[in-house]
Amino acid sequence: MKIKSNIIDPYVGQTAEGKKIDFDSIDSIESNEIKVFKFKSKDQYIKIYTKEFIAVCPFSGLPDVAKVKVEYYPQGGLAIELKSLKYYLISFKNVGIYQEEVTKRIYADLLNVLKTKKIKITTKYNVRGGLYTTCIEGKL
Repeated sequence: MKIKSNIIDPYVGQTAEGKKIDFDSIDSIESNEIKVFKFKSKDQYIKIYTKEFIAVCPFSGLPDVAKVKVEYYPQGGLAIELKSLKYYLISFKNVGIYQEEVTKRIYADLLNVLKTKKIKITTKYNVRGGLYTTCIEGKL
């Protein structure tokens, strides 16, 4: 008897159900857009917030709209340049990526650039099908 898996992998043969809407792969995310500047205030709490984040659900092909909050302490002596962060976030616009993966990816990319352990990313998605999703990666 063959056991069917419940795991859906959007990167291996997964296509949206219903109307086919093409979307870009995660390789289109432009993490090289993130720029930082030297900043020597390791105890300053920095919070950046936007209501204008869009990615694409790889299962439905429909847009996922979210609020994104970036919180960190610049322990690595670096701070994010805001315009570059906006360009980075916009690069998700046509990318097929699950909500949880978005949060994990933003966290990993910013962690890599900022060199701090005190960073937290929160994504709060608009309602879909009566369900609200909030994802949190990291801690302060």
